[in-house]
Amino acid sequence: MTTPAPSKAPEMTPEELAAAIAEFDLNRHTARLLVDEPFFAALSRRINKKASGALPTAGVRVTDDGHFEMLYNPAFFAKLTDTERAGVLKHEFYHLVFDHVTGRLPDGGMSKLWNIATDLAINSHLVGELPDMCCMPGEGPFADMEKGKSAESYFATLKKKQEEQEGDGEPGEGEPGEGDSFDDHSGWSEGAGAAQDIAKERLKESVKKAAEEAQKANSWGSVSGQCRRDILDRIVPKVDWRKVLRYFIKTSQRANKTRTVKRLNKRYPYIHAGSKVRRQAKIAISIDQSGSVDDSMLAAFFSELNKLAELAEFTVIPFDSEVAEDYIHVWKRNEKRKWVRVRYGGTDFNPPTKYVNAGNFDGHIVLTDLCAPKPIRSRCQRMWMTTKAYADRPYFQTSERIIAIDG
Repeated sequence: MTTPAPSKAPEMTPEELAAAIAEFDLNRHTARLLVDEPFFAALSRRINKKASGALPTAGVRVTDDGHFEMLYNPAFFAKLTDTERAGVLKHEFYHLVFDHVTGRLPDGGMSKLWNIATDLAINSHLVGELPDMCCMPGEGPFADMEKGKSAESYFATLKKKQEEQEGDGEPGEGEPGEGDSFDDHSGWSEGAGAAQDIAKERLKESVKKAAEEAQKANSWGSVSGQCRRDILDRIVPKVDWRKVLRYFIKTSQRANKTRTVKRLNKRYPYIHAGSKVRRQAKIAISIDQSGSVDDSMLAAFFSELNKLAELAEFTVIPFDSEVAEDYIHVWKRNEKRKWVRVRYGGTDFNPPTKYVNAGNFDGHIVLTDLCAPKPIRSRCQRMWMTTKAYADRPYFQTSERIIAIDG
């Protein structure tokens, strides 16, 4: 059974609050608590943290001028271990990152069920880091719920349970605090407004800068791969890869000049034949068929090739640690093909790069999981395409474009 959440205590007097801050001032300890959390540390520097005796634990809110603020009870924090203090900080910051504070709501708006659902979703990623009072999937009243679900999923489950209970209302009612959110959600906003709109833009920019710092540090700390992808999905603009590909092909084109009697020669009319300029691009697409690329990913790659064929003709180069030269072929425009595996070894990007360099191609697209060392330099412009799961964590750093596809 979970420990009951703190009851609504009387607000501290100014003297009591000052004494509590003297015992534990969160602003003096935040950098130390988040020393191994580059993402959260960077985000924390952009969030004002204010001691308050008006709430029993902690909470985040949007201020009237469109800033974010974390309120915390210093007496509550003083009783926690450092692990729990860091866990509560990350819990509150996750509420910001996933838009719980700025209007991400289910049908019907804000409710106790939604508050609990958001906490369950966040706490799934903070196992062993929070005070016992926190609701956790797989424990206490939520023992039958799996970890790692979205807030919307937990909300649907809680709502179904509520409807099945006769006259009990929402989960936890009847026993004070059991199953409640441990932190304060009263500062969350439901509606639109100038402050809300400003806050959303500021938050997006803050999260983006924090993510950039984490990427630069080559560490996201305890942020799971799924959370990292969710965060990046929220801050990185969606890319229409077809537009990117059209631009890639256009910028790879070269002019081929041929003689034709159908056009006059501007310098020597009626003496020499005129010329006709045709712009085209010779595109190579290398498709990774190594053992790290499973059949579902390979099928996703071929699905993209069928879409690419709607735009251009290209040469397909299957490879793993070597190029499968017997299977190199030209994929005609608008041609449809089924996926087929011809290799199953390790991964080396150098063989297909050498093949393309020797083949006088104008552009090179590599479909891969990016799980191999950085290849040699390409003589033509090169672009990488991979699934969303791998796009944000390539094995090597590159200034070349990486496009995420569904799969």
